[in-house]
Amino acid sequence: MSLIDTYKQQFTDYMHKNQEIGFIEKVHHPVAYVKGLPGVILSEVVYFESGCMGLVTGLSTEHVEILTFTNDAVRVGEKVSRSGEILKVPVGEGLLGEIINPIGNSMYQNKVITGLEEKRGIFANPLPINMRERINKPLETGVPMVDMLVPIGRGQRELIIGDRNTGKTTFVFQSILYQAKIGTICIYAGIAKKKHSLKKAEQLFDKHGIRGNTIIVGSASSDPIANIYLTPYTAMTIAEYFRDKGKDVLLILDDLSAHAKYYREVSLLSRKFPGRDSYPGDIFYAHARLLERAGNFNINGNISSITCLPVAASIEGDITGYIQTNLMSITDGHIFFDYAVFKAGKRPAINHFLSVTRVGRQTQTPIRWGVNRELSTFLYLHSKTERFIHFGAEINEGIRATIDMGKKIDQLFDQETEETYSMDVQIIIFVLVWTGILKDETSGKIKFYKMKAQDLYDNDESFREKIVNLVSNSNDFNTLLGKVSANHKELMEYMEENVS
Repeated sequence: MSLIDTYKQQFTDYMHKNQEIGFIEKVHHPVAYVKGLPGVILSEVVYFESGCMGLVTGLSTEHVEILTFTNDAVRVGEKVSRSGEILKVPVGEGLLGEIINPIGNSMYQNKVITGLEEKRGIFANPLPINMRERINKPLETGVPMVDMLVPIGRGQRELIIGDRNTGKTTFVFQSILYQAKIGTICIYAGIAKKKHSLKKAEQLFDKHGIRGNTIIVGSASSDPIANIYLTPYTAMTIAEYFRDKGKDVLLILDDLSAHAKYYREVSLLSRKFPGRDSYPGDIFYAHARLLERAGNFNINGNISSITCLPVAASIEGDITGYIQTNLMSITDGHIFFDYAVFKAGKRPAINHFLSVTRVGRQTQTPIRWGVNRELSTFLYLHSKTERFIHFGAEINEGIRATIDMGKKIDQLFDQETEETYSMDVQIIIFVLVWTGILKDETSGKIKFYKMKAQDLYDNDESFREKIVNLVSNSNDFNTLLGKVSANHKELMEYMEENVS
C-alpha cells in the first residue's frame, strides 16, 4: 500500500473514531486553513481526504492553521479529520545504521525499519535544571586545532559557523568519524540538503565501518517544507531516546540557518508579523527551545549527555547576522571557519582568534590546559610578529625562530578530509615539535610522524601503551616535556622502524 493510500485509510478510520471533521476554507500552500475540528490541539496530526498528512501549527476563533506534508497544494472544500494524537516518531535501537526522513520512515522505498521500541513526541520540553550536571568530560573531535585550542565538553552546545564551502561539514564529519569509533552514538541531521549529499554521508560512514553507531535524519531541498521544518526536532528526539538509555550522543544539526529560512517562509505564508530580516518574532524561541534539550544530564543516577553542534552559514565572513547572533547567544561558544584562512590554503580553515568555547576548558586535564596555554600565547605572538615583519622590519634570530615555529604549528594542524587524531597522539607530536626534537628538514616530515604515530596508536598495542603512559603519568605540561625529551629517541626510532 502506498503512503497516500495509507493516509486515505487513516483519514477514514479517524473520521469514524473521533466523529470530528473540518473543511478547508483557504490555502496558502503549504499552509491550509480549516473550519471545524472543535477539539483539535496544537501539534496534533490531521489527515486530509486526498491522502495527505498535516500538523496543526495555529489555532484561532475562526480557523485551524495546518502545515501540510505535501508538495502539491490541497484543495479548498476538502475534508479533514483529526487523529487525536500529537506528532510522534518511532525510536529504538533499530534506527542505528539507518537513514530516515523526519517522519521516521526509511529513505529507501519499501524498507521497513525493525527494532523500534516506542514513539515519542518531537516537541518535548527540555529537562529541568535539577536533572542537569556540570560539564566535566571532554569531547574529542580528532581535529588537533579544535581539541587543543577550542576544546569542547560532553553536553556542550558549540556553534559551527562560516561561509559556504569553508569546511564546516567536513569538520563535523571528522568529529563523527572519531566519536563513532569510540562508541558514541552520532546523529547527523541534514536539513534541506541535496539527496546526493545525504548519500555521500552514508557512504562515508560505511567506508569507515562506523555505520552501526550512526543515524542520518535527512530532508532534501525538494521535500515538503514541513519535512524540512521537522528535521532537527526529530533528530533531537532520537538523541533523547539514547540519552535516556545512558549513552552519550553527538548530534549535528546541519544547518540551522537553512532551517530558519524555511521557518520564515512558513511564517510569512501564515501571515505572522515579520520582524528583523522578515523572520518571525518566535524564531529565537524556536531555536532556543530546541537547543536547550541538549546538555549533560543525570537520568535516574546515570550521567549521559547530548553534545550538539549546530551549523550556521555566514555571508562573506559576516557573523553579525540575525540568525547567527541568535545562535551565538543560545550556544556555549562557536568555531569560526574563515574564508580568508581557507583561501590561504589552511585546513581546517578555523580562525581560532575569533572562536570561543565557554565551558570546554573546564573539562581539560592539567596537561591539556598547559598545551592550550602555550599554543594560545605563541599563536598571539606569531600573529604580532607576522604583522611586524610585513612592514619590512629587520629579521633577527628571535623573529626567525618564531616564524619557523609558526610554520611547524601550521603543519601540525594541517589535516586531510578523513583524517582524525587521538588526543594522546596530538599531545606527543606537539611536544616533539615544541621542544625542537621534530624538525621539518624535509617537506612533510611532521605530517609523516603525525600519521605514523596515529597508525601505530590504532594498531600497535605496545606503542599505544608507551604514549598513554607518557601522558597519563605526567602531572603537568612541564613534566611531560621532560619525559618526552628523555624518551624521544626510542619513540622516533620505533616509528621509523615500523614504516610499512
